[in-house]
Amino acid sequence: MRKRTVYAWGVAILCFVVLMMVTPAIPQSQAYHDFADKRRFLGIPNMLNVVSNFPFLVIGIIGLVLCFYRNYFKLRLQGELWGWTCFYVGVAAVAFGSAYYHLKPNDARLVWDRLPMTIAFTSIMAIFIIERIDERKGTISVVPLLLAGIISILYWRFFDDLRPYALVQFLPCIAIPVMAILLPPMYTHSTYWLWAAVFYLLAKVEEAADKPIYNWTHHIVSGHTLKHLCAAMVPVLLTLMLAKRTIETERQSLLQIWKVSWKTKVRSNGSEEETASYAAVSVVES
Repeated sequence: MRKRTVYAWGVAILCFVVLMMVTPAIPQSQAYHDFADKRRFLGIPNMLNVVSNFPFLVIGIIGLVLCFYRNYFKLRLQGELWGWTCFYVGVAAVAFGSAYYHLKPNDARLVWDRLPMTIAFTSIMAIFIIERIDERKGTISVVPLLLAGIISILYWRFFDDLRPYALVQFLPCIAIPVMAILLPPMYTHSTYWLWAAVFYLLAKVEEAADKPIYNWTHHIVSGHTLKHLCAAMVPVLLTLMLAKRTIETERQSLLQIWKVSWKTKVRSNGSEEETASYAAVSVVES
């Protein structure tokens, strides 16, 4: 098993090195800082983009409290506690980092916006490894993944190259939904992971459509403000999942459950059609 782990890490590192060699650097576009909604209220510049981060603080604090208050989430493993603690710390810190950045958007402040988000991304990846692949490997991976995220931010800041950060951000967005569907879970309520992925995808769409949404809403709200609110739904959904879930006695992946459900539905529909056909023939004969 250890050899497989070493091989897996070796392949991953080799793929990363090759990717860095064959792809061009991605500098930070200064147009990114040009948000649609620049309105000032109560003396606060870009106010809606600033205050829309408040939900992150609320859900981050709630999550931290429930992690430690009489173990409300019933976290059985030390690695789970570390992972979820790092996640909620990152979520709460997003409120401060993103608000600080939006007060005066520039590259230097953007570091403090992206750093807590990266902590949340990488800790979630470690949690998923614990739940879906191997408890020990997932626990060991918490610190290396956090370091990888922090290094990706530093690499971007010093070399103006977003490739490592993009990999750290978007790889979990692809890997987590795929693993949620294909790998059997340790706990119930796995569909919450998929709903969280949907809201995050919606947030990225709103971020890309910042100015069009601002125009469509007649300058009431911008896409970036809505992006903050949708992104905050991710920790909200995961918190609900933690509060509701129990240990899964029959570990089946969502794909297996969907297959069984689909086959049952097909058989049920087939039986109904046969019954209806038989009843129609009986009526004609009588």
